[in-house]
Amino acid sequence: MKQFVFFAFLVFLCHSVLAEEGNMEIKQMGNPNSERSKAPYPQSPVIESLDWAPDSTIIRRAKGKGRDGSDNWPLTWADDGHLYTAYGDGYGFEPKVPEKLGLGFARIIGGPTDFAAENIRSDAENKGSGRSGKKGSGILMVDSVLYVWLFHADDKGGQCQLAWSDDYAKTWTFCDWKFQEFGLCTFINYGKNYGGARDNYVYTVTHDGPMADGPADRMILMRVPKDKIKYRDQYEFLKALDGDGLPVWSSDIQDRGAVFTHKDSCLRSGISYSAPLKRYLWWQHIPNEPGHKDRGDTRFTGGFGIYDAPEPWGPWTTVYFTEQWDVGPGERAELPTKWMSDDGKTLYLVFSGNDNFSVRKATLHLNQTVE
Repeated sequence: MKQFVFFAFLVFLCHSVLAEEGNMEIKQMGNPNSERSKAPYPQSPVIESLDWAPDSTIIRRAKGKGRDGSDNWPLTWADDGHLYTAYGDGYGFEPKVPEKLGLGFARIIGGPTDFAAENIRSDAENKGSGRSGKKGSGILMVDSVLYVWLFHADDKGGQCQLAWSDDYAKTWTFCDWKFQEFGLCTFINYGKNYGGARDNYVYTVTHDGPMADGPADRMILMRVPKDKIKYRDQYEFLKALDGDGLPVWSSDIQDRGAVFTHKDSCLRSGISYSAPLKRYLWWQHIPNEPGHKDRGDTRFTGGFGIYDAPEPWGPWTTVYFTEQWDVGPGERAELPTKWMSDDGKTLYLVFSGNDNFSVRKATLHLNQTVE
């Protein structure tokens, strides 16, 4: 009997120690402001660190019905002062649309903590769930015209297609061409109505692969004159950087080179330009491990990196990196330029965590030599 009691005590003691160690590990993994671990690029020379507001402060809208909320949420700052967005596989904002949409559009009015949102009924809506319907991966307003990149353009989980609207997302015209090579195109966003852009080009990034849920080893960069966005033959692709670090462009898609590399980890992303900091901020999620049934599904758990650079072609460095955020990061996120503070130190991440329109405040701490 004594031996049994002693054995039980040892089991209890070991269990307690392991549980305590497990709790410590969970706390470390759940700390959104923890140190970088396996980031693909060195620390930013401009941004020393990023702190997230407590998870209790996250604003969540468009919650849907159970796990059937809306996702994606690319954003652009339009000429009327509002943000425009596209959502997928959900019912949009309150009051919800009566049927679940594969693709829908909405308008966000106001600031990051007090915004109102309204659904925009559109002729581009579809009811295709998952791979069976086009969805928005990037949206941009240029000279009062909205453009949207649509993924799942082949209705089978692959390819990208462009569409545009001159009536604030109510009606859309679809280009008669597609990028068969790319599965998730997204625009680089600047200021209101494309104000403050670096030049007269529109820039797009994508992972170098045809499927929306198939990670690649690299990201690529393309550009097109802002008055020729609709025309496939006007697109140029970053080939390489020359000896002076300047971009070399090619109109031949086969010449495309890498703008960013991260082995088997390049997939969904959102990118915007911080004018106060003169830095591009690129959010990229970390795909699920090989063998997962959907490597792109990080709605409820997962990690991401935020990278910065002085130009769209780099050189890229790391602002923040975590393999396991304290909440689900969603499948896509970005930092809208409208919601950046005048000094660039306060930002708001819009992410699709929990299949919601989720907003979380971030505070940047700059390198003192930069300030």
